[in-house]
Amino acid sequence: MAKSAIVHDYHHPQPGSTPTFTLDEKVQHAILQNGIERPKGYTVSYHGNPAVERQHFGEKHPMKPWRLTLTNKIVLAYGMHDAMDLYLSRAATHQELTEFHTEDYIDFLQRTTPDNFSVTPDDNRFNIGDDCPIFDGLYTYASLYAGASLDAARKLTNHQSLIAINWSGGLHHAKKSEASGFCYINDIVLSILQLLRHHPRVLYIDIDVHHGDGVEQAFWSTDRVMTLSFHKYCKETFFPGTGPLDSTGPPNPSNPGAHHALNVPLHDGIEDDQYTRLFADIVGPAVATYNPTAIVLQCGADSLGGDRLGCFNLGIKAHGACLAFVKKFNLPTLVLGGGGYTPRNVARLWAYETSLCIGAEVHDKLPAHTPFLEYFEDNRTLFPPLGQFNKRFENRNTPKYLQSLVVEIRESLRYVEGSPSVQMQHIPPDLGPVREEVDEEIRREREEEEGARRQRERGRGVRGELY
Repeated sequence: MAKSAIVHDYHHPQPGSTPTFTLDEKVQHAILQNGIERPKGYTVSYHGNPAVERQHFGEKHPMKPWRLTLTNKIVLAYGMHDAMDLYLSRAATHQELTEFHTEDYIDFLQRTTPDNFSVTPDDNRFNIGDDCPIFDGLYTYASLYAGASLDAARKLTNHQSLIAINWSGGLHHAKKSEASGFCYINDIVLSILQLLRHHPRVLYIDIDVHHGDGVEQAFWSTDRVMTLSFHKYCKETFFPGTGPLDSTGPPNPSNPGAHHALNVPLHDGIEDDQYTRLFADIVGPAVATYNPTAIVLQCGADSLGGDRLGCFNLGIKAHGACLAFVKKFNLPTLVLGGGGYTPRNVARLWAYETSLCIGAEVHDKLPAHTPFLEYFEDNRTLFPPLGQFNKRFENRNTPKYLQSLVVEIRESLRYVEGSPSVQMQHIPPDLGPVREEVDEEIRREREEEEGARRQRERGRGVRGELY
């Protein structure tokens, strides 16, 4: 029977051939254009909760959770979500938060609002102030970003992911019982504790412009975590004023944490080639020596050139090269955010680093359908020349100085190599919730030795250390 003249076969137009495509069709076109596909041989998971993005520290505060909205919009515009497992994370529970933080501090965060808060000598011990204000939704904000990091860590320990991403996490300054540097809950410490339930050794790497002091303090006396921080250091003028080269862990060589805190103190204005070479020259030997079974990488974006609070001249590709270097070790890796106070550049960086995690080579030009595209100035590219204009700093890092850092770090690593505790022949006493889950037979064998060592180490810790 002949077809009616008014009935025609429908041919769906190809993406890009009409100006009236839906957003979904435009994203599908971007997926094809950028070759977005699920990684072969490994899984990447992406964690977060949009409620975090809606929180507001205050009009003049440099921390803008809205940077996460911009990040996610770019990730979605390129179609990168199609290559990952996406998880809507729940808030961390009170019990989960107090695996590191004290009960009274968490209770304070939970009950305090702008309406009932007044600075008293008692409350001031929690370090609430201009840097760490009380705002509406504070506890929701902190428990949600911590919950996302815990969820990501669990996906790694359950072998559901090889790389797990939480850009809302990475808040590395928070201490056991106080807020610090825009950070209220130390999600990094909590997630490392989760990893330690299954992994004997975790390497923590921090490329924020500020020293990762909260994480270093938490694991100061254990050899099950090595902390490695690349940061600007000036004790008098740059927050937090910690992390000199000679701070390598407890000074007593009998303490398991000795030589397990590595610091790479940098001066203003370091450039792309210097930074990436230094990173490889130090991280490579650290991994080879310490032999971690999992890595946590804090990707603070304030180390980018032009950042509102930063002082380096790094471009987005150089920062991403550090992540790409870590990825080559093919170890379970938790990728976290951190600092970053020029939101459009934070979003560019974390979107690009998401593409590196999934192994995609995305186009330089931001997709035309990216929401808030007008917010991305300078030709709407993913890779503006951040180290070449705006807030450029004179480079005070000489080749001789950088080489001296490599030599000193490798010398410190020499004390780690061959250490029996690295092979997990001893469980340190400062990881209570982890130690309780260690095999019962090993626990009985070590009980007498453990008690003796606790007695010897009494009083050697520092404030903020994880017990």
